[in-house]
Formats: sequence, C-alpha cells, structure tokens
Amino acid sequence: MNPRHVPTPKLQSALYLSPSSSPPLSHTKLTTSAMDETLHSCTSNNAPHVAVLSFPFASHPMSLFMLVRRLIGAAPDVMFSFFGTGNSNAMIFKNIDKGLENLRTYDVDDGIPENYVFTGKRQEDIELFMKVTPWNFKKSLEVAVMERGKKITCLLSDAFLWFSADVAEELGVPWIAAYFGGACGLTTHVNSDLIRSTIGVGPSAIAGREDETLDFIPGLSSLPIRDVQEGIIIGDLESAFNRMLHQMGQKMPQATAVVVNDFEELNPPIIKDLKSKFRNCLSVAPFTLNYPPQSDSDTSGCLSWLDKQKPSSVVYISFGTVGGLPLPELEVLAEGLEASGTPFLWSLKDKLKEQLPDSFLNKTRKRGLIVPWVPQLRVLQHTAVGVFMTHCGWNSVLESILNGIPVIGRPIFGDHHLNGRFISDVWKIGIRIDHGVYTKDGVMKGLDLMLCKEEGKKMMEKAQALKELAKRAIEIDGSTSRNFQTLLQMVSTT
Repeated sequence: MNPRHVPTPKLQSALYLSPSSSPPLSHTKLTTSAMDETLHSCTSNNAPHVAVLSFPFASHPMSLFMLVRRLIGAAPDVMFSFFGTGNSNAMIFKNIDKGLENLRTYDVDDGIPENYVFTGKRQEDIELFMKVTPWNFKKSLEVAVMERGKKITCLLSDAFLWFSADVAEELGVPWIAAYFGGACGLTTHVNSDLIRSTIGVGPSAIAGREDETLDFIPGLSSLPIRDVQEGIIIGDLESAFNRMLHQMGQKMPQATAVVVNDFEELNPPIIKDLKSKFRNCLSVAPFTLNYPPQSDSDTSGCLSWLDKQKPSSVVYISFGTVGGLPLPELEVLAEGLEASGTPFLWSLKDKLKEQLPDSFLNKTRKRGLIVPWVPQLRVLQHTAVGVFMTHCGWNSVLESILNGIPVIGRPIFGDHHLNGRFISDVWKIGIRIDHGVYTKDGVMKGLDLMLCKEEGKKMMEKAQALKELAKRAIEIDGSTSRNFQTLLQMVSTT
C-alpha cells in the first residue's frame, strides 16, 4: 500500500485559498495555473487515472472504497487516487496493505481550524468540511497529477459531493456519481423539487396529510409523506447538509453515470424512472459484499454460539455503528427480550451493555449473547438466525435480502423510515415497530409474530424469494454483473 500523501507548501498553487477567502466555484477553474501546466505535461501518458472523491463521514468512505476495490481487482492497469480527510483515510486504510499497488490516497483539508473547540452542534463537522469544498479537493487533485505523472481521465465521487459535476466539466472528463443508499431513497432526492411543489414544505403544509402517499412519483405509491427523509419537506431545509442533498438531486442528471447500491429487480418502476432521468443508471449492489473480509476466526464466539442454537430460532439485533437507540428504549428492548424467552445475539458496544439492567444480563445469560462486534454477513448466513432486528440502514437491508432473513425494523433517522416502509409494505419481508418506538409488549408481539406465527413464515418465504432475485443479479450474466462491466469500461477509458 502506498503511503498517504498530503499537499506540501511547495506544491500549492493559486487554486488553494483559505476558507475565509474561497470564491464561488465558478471563479476557481482547475484548468488554470499549476493544474493547467501539469495536465499539459501529462498528455502523452494515456494510462487511465481515476480520481475518487470521498464524503468522509459515517459509512460513506468505506462503501466508496469497497466499490473502488472491486474496480481495482478487475482493472489492474488503471490508476486510482483516493481523496478523503486524514482521519477518514486512516480509518479505512490502516489495515490494508495488499493488492492495491495501483491505488494511492491523498488527505484533503477537513475544514477544522487549529485548536477549534466543537460546540456540539448537530452535523458541525460536516458544515466545517463543506465550507472548504471543493477547493480542498482541487488542491489535492493538483498534487496527485503532479506526483503520478498522469492526467485525470475520470472522476468517481460520492454523489453527496455534487460539485464534482463542475470539477469534472472543468477537467473535461466523465463524472460518475456513486449513491450508497437504495433507489427508493435516491428518487426522493432527485424529485425533491417536485415533492416540494406538489406537497409544500414545513409542518403546516403536511399537517393532517401525513398518510397521503407520493403516488405522483413512479414506485412510491406506498410511501406516505411521514416517511420522506428529513430535509426534503420538513426540518431545516437550509442546513449545510440538507442543501448539499438538494443540490445533489439537481446535479445528478449531469453525471455520465449514476451508480446505485441496489438491485434492478428490487424496484423496477423506480429504476425505470431513474433511467429516464440519467444518462446511465447502473445498479451494482452490493457494494459491501465480502468486505471487510469475513475471516474464519470467531473472536467474539458468536458463530460457535449460534452453532448450538436451533434453526431459525435466534433474533439477531444490531442498530449500526452511527446511530443508536435512546437508553430508555434499550432498557425496554431488554425487558421484551427477557419476557419473550427468545434466544438472541445482540451486537452492542460495551459502554451501552453496561447500561442494561443486571437482572436482564443475569436472567438471559444462558440464551442470549451480547458482543461489541459481529461479522454480520456470516451471522445472517447462519441457519440459526430467524429474524434481524435493525435500524433499517441500507447496507443492513441489503444484507438481510442477500441472506433471505426477514426484518423487524426500528428506523432511527435519514432514509431508515423510507427503507422500513419498503420492507413492510412493498416487499413484505418484515414489520416495523408499532408507533416507531420499542415497548415491552411490542417487542414480545413482534418476535412472536416473526418466529412463531404463520404470517412470519410467509415473510420468511418472501425474503427467500428476494434472496433468489439477488443471487441471479450477481451471477455472471445478471443485471449487477452487466452493469458493473459497463462501469468498468467507463473508468478504463482514457
């Protein structure tokens, strides 16, 4: 693995400006100053050089890296330069050192001033980062071209980084936007202006209309207004994060291709509509398959514990690494698990485990296991797991589908509510917790329905049917494989 690189003073050009003096994007062109000279010096080198721009928060950088890793394996002659903040790059690449000879990483400015003290404001780190974009990326793009001696031939970015459209245009190269959620979430962002003009914005606009559906958008006839992501019609529409998502939806039709972490077969009406809006819409799910590598070691003992359980008897519980349940709900969930008598495997950080009642831990010790981390794919593949209790994050939804495991959903934020609606009302492979919060009776009722009742068995059958669709999609002649080959051709073209 090549070491990470950060711009040094001698390589800085007039393109780099401090956040306080950063001009509008249209006033800063990549084809001037040092970049212009460097591009001319590299015109004789025809090897492809793909610049990968990462949105360095939550699971986004790792998801983008996993997509890039697949491309690297299939295109060993293509150079990739991966751009992210120092902290983000360190987290991704700290244990990766093999098979990536054609990848080099570059650290970009995170926008956090020296000695800055965080105030605790929501999304404060994202706001600081967005204030120094795109100039932080442009600066590092110059460095990558200079050091590698190859001009940029393609720009692959997280779709959140909407300004990549303008950067790619300035460079005269294709822009490929990667969206890490599902097509159902993507279409609401692409149609956000239509949603706003049709429904209105703000709590007063939707009061009493929460159950009306977005039937004016293909594929969303089952989606009520209440489940639309915050920032589209309610919430702080002018926050840096929500403005970013709105601009993303407006810019994506300019992309040479939009790569979606979804299967075409899951949402045909939505995919058809997106294909009519995008020049190329490539569904290449799953981005996260088999990474991080699922080793044979069982450090937490969860797999050996599952080996001792009856088939389809265990509830696996995980609420992701970013969000989490409020403490009162964790305690109520524990009460429901204890009263239900259901065997459970719970992925829960130690600091949260310490907050659970001692009585619960003692009484469930023989039929439950709580560990800080599990190899989720291997857990969901295990025959003992009968249901997945999750926050409905998109990667978790895909992994449940890939393994044919039905879901008990407790959405928390973002696209979770929308994903949960598709789980319960469109694909019918699970249920959502009553009224959106855990109660002792709700936990017991949900587990009984999913693991013991005929309705739960039908959901298992539907989940298994979706599993077969996903399996066909990733076969050599499946839709995912065909779309990936199209993507590969795009990044391999000089």
